Amino acid sequence: MEKPVNIYFASDFHLGSPNREKSLVREKKVVKWLDEVSQDADEIFLVGDLFDFWFEYKKAVPRGFTRLLGKISELTDRGIPIHVFTGNHDMWIFDYLPQETGVMLYRDNIERSWNGKKFLIGHGDGLGPGDHGYKFIKKVFASKVCQWLFARLHPNLGISMADFWSRKSRSASEVQDSVFLGEDQEWLAIYCKEILEKQHFDYFVFGHRHLPLDLKVGPDSRYINLGDWISHFTYGHFDGSTMHLKTYTD
Repeated sequence: MEKPVNIYFASDFHLGSPNREKSLVREKKVVKWLDEVSQDADEIFLVGDLFDFWFEYKKAVPRGFTRLLGKISELTDRGIPIHVFTGNHDMWIFDYLPQETGVMLYRDNIERSWNGKKFLIGHGDGLGPGDHGYKFIKKVFASKVCQWLFARLHPNLGISMADFWSRKSRSASEVQDSVFLGEDQEWLAIYCKEILEKQHFDYFVFGHRHLPLDLKVGPDSRYINLGDWISHFTYGHFDGSTMHLKTYTD
């Protein structure tokens, strides 16, 4: 028997971009969505790039985002599990969010099952063929040496530099992010098909791509890309039987 369950997924809020005013409007929308889905949510997955940039110094964290962090803390205090994945823009989340807001933090894909449906969940960056330049940079940024060196910069300088490069990186990919490349060229779809050769999953749930996608990648398998909250305001909802890709309108 399938048990009633409500699992929600969203990604790529990119809070902080492109400026404080527009980011604040988007943050309030995210908080309102969290408030609404929390009415029946069994679990909530925030699948990377919550922030356009994030770095935790030992005694300092980036300013802002208090509405989001407060809402997440409220929901975890109510007993709703919230799972946060690091993305390519906020891979330098360390222990602050888990300690202060009660979220569970992940840096890699995880497997979950509900009512016999198997999920592979992750941000999606660096997966699939190609993009060797980014894969190399990701390894560098993930190194303890790189993190230690960046932490030596004063926060005013370090965060300002990172904000600049984060905006530059995202603007360079905006055009490609808006175009469906075709299943044979969508690198995350290719990655899903490669995984299915070894192991079955009913649903692959990723972010990063910024384009809402619901693609059949096997006889009984679908790849869901959650889109973003810059242009699309899309999210995933698993109701215990089927995964739905929805658009939030407040």
